[in-house]
Amino acid sequence: MTRYFTKDHEWIEVDGGNATVGITDYAQSQLGDITYVDLPAAGASFGAGDTAAVVDSVKAASDIYCPVGGTVTETNGALEGEPELVNTQAESGGWLFRMTLADAGQLGALMDQAAYEAYVKEL
Repeated sequence: MTRYFTKDHEWIEVDGGNATVGITDYAQSQLGDITYVDLPAAGASFGAGDTAAVVDSVKAASDIYCPVGGTVTETNGALEGEPELVNTQAESGGWLFRMTLADAGQLGALMDQAAYEAYVKEL
């Protein structure tokens, strides 16, 4: 599986034509304690950059953008009762949704791990 990152601090882990999406550890640390996650419905389709979810924290509500176009196949139901999983497991068990990719070619516009780490250091 290959993981990519956006400048808006989303990550997407790709396995064939399917992917898992979440926010980075950096993003959750900037948001503070997460109190609620509004996830998309299974079957919803998004283009790259479309707002797909909203994360509410003690600091603010933040839009989560779809890194590439595709259709949601599953959401992380554990977040309904435990939204704080996004804080404690941002890049693992705190994933937001899974999707099928509409165009894997869009992944080329995203950053790899090294490029993302360099980007965050500049912030």
